[in-house]
Amino acid sequence: MISSAPLVRRLPPAYRPLFAPGPFRRLLPALAVSDLGDGMSAVAVPWLALQLAPPGQAGLFVGAAVAAYVLPGALGALLLGRWLRGLPARRLIRADAWTRAVLLGAVPVGWASGVLAPWLLLALLAGSSLLHGWGASARYALVAEVIPAGHRLAANALLSTSGWVAMIAGPALAGTLTAVAAPAWVIGLDALSFAVLAVGAGRLSAAPAPVPVPDSARDRTEQDAVPRGEGLRVLRARPQLLALLALTWLFNLAWGPVEVALPLFVGQELAAGPGLLGAYWAAFGVGAVLGALAVGMLRGGAVRRVLLGIVAAHGVALLSFAPPGPAAVSVAGFAVAGVVYGPYGALSLRLFQDLTPPPALTSVLALRSSVLMTASPAGATLGGPLTAVLGPRAVLVGAGLVMIAVAGCAAVAPLLSGRLARGKSAGPTSGAVAGPVPSADRRESAPGSTGGGLCPPARSGTGATESTAV
Repeated sequence: MISSAPLVRRLPPAYRPLFAPGPFRRLLPALAVSDLGDGMSAVAVPWLALQLAPPGQAGLFVGAAVAAYVLPGALGALLLGRWLRGLPARRLIRADAWTRAVLLGAVPVGWASGVLAPWLLLALLAGSSLLHGWGASARYALVAEVIPAGHRLAANALLSTSGWVAMIAGPALAGTLTAVAAPAWVIGLDALSFAVLAVGAGRLSAAPAPVPVPDSARDRTEQDAVPRGEGLRVLRARPQLLALLALTWLFNLAWGPVEVALPLFVGQELAAGPGLLGAYWAAFGVGAVLGALAVGMLRGGAVRRVLLGIVAAHGVALLSFAPPGPAAVSVAGFAVAGVVYGPYGALSLRLFQDLTPPPALTSVLALRSSVLMTASPAGATLGGPLTAVLGPRAVLVGAGLVMIAVAGCAAVAPLLSGRLARGKSAGPTSGAVAGPVPSADRRESAPGSTGGGLCPPARSGTGATESTAV
């Protein structure tokens, strides 16, 4: 057998430990295969829905099919916690994968037998996505279980990169296959990809070797332990994570209109066809892959400032749609937007992994997933009427300006909350002696330590490392 050691040595140093023998290395190929299957279904599901749509209802039915493939995962994340919150990450991955494999596998069977009615397609798609919020969250919970804290950012980056590569390759592969076969068979390949993931997750050891935890962090985990699955309670106790979730939701909300306006911009303003639209998305995807891989090599840094900078820079990149001119300018700007956005998921998930008690991590990530699933569709819903009134170019530029404004408000909010907190405590209190405050105490009451910041500075006993504190 050919050794993979020479290939591993060629990788950047930050990624080499991830390919040492262990659960993450064994499961990573299966995760990549399932990502590719989902990328193919992004084309196959709406195309099959278009073929099965009742006469005169094509638009409504295609929208319903796409929603059925995504939105039940948000409901499952909210409603199934009572039964799923205590399961280990590997079992959640396996349960989600087998559910998708079986129900998506029924689509080509129904197509071949002639019984795949429109209502049946919607039911199968909805059922297949019911556990997906938990399965997707469990991937990152597994990273926290088996990867030391110092390598989690690189592991998150690899998972993000797998998704971005699938976004590029999956639709292209599906487009090629649907030219020679029915889209139902492409969905069958997606089902097969999840069967591969289910088998891979089932081969993981029942109890992966725990990552060594320092005594101080272990004490903090025991003190911060909460009833399993109460993700909202954990977020309320950690305002920095709640603020990060709000920032990400607003970021995705501002992105939603872009998905509506871009096709109209290409068709109406540039008078071009789907080839140019594909070029925009390919440029964004390639940029996101490069950005996600690059962030895995970072060591420490002010994560809060980086996240706010990503939101602002993403908005600046969208301003490339403002000046009339050749499409190459806005294609290049969209590629820059992809490079900037690529690191966001890995960085934000690392903060959740580091600052959430391990028993509650899967529940918190599932709640995060269910909340964020609503943001982009809500933005797309707003994007339709906005594009009709303002035009696609104005909506694209406006989305960029909104992102810049969101980043600015998020940067200023901790400063304002810190000033308010100091103002309330400035007056003399009973038993207190007025006098200068030592510099160390001023740092303890700095903006963000009151919980108003995106990720306040780590304090003694919080268990946060300096690299995640801001």
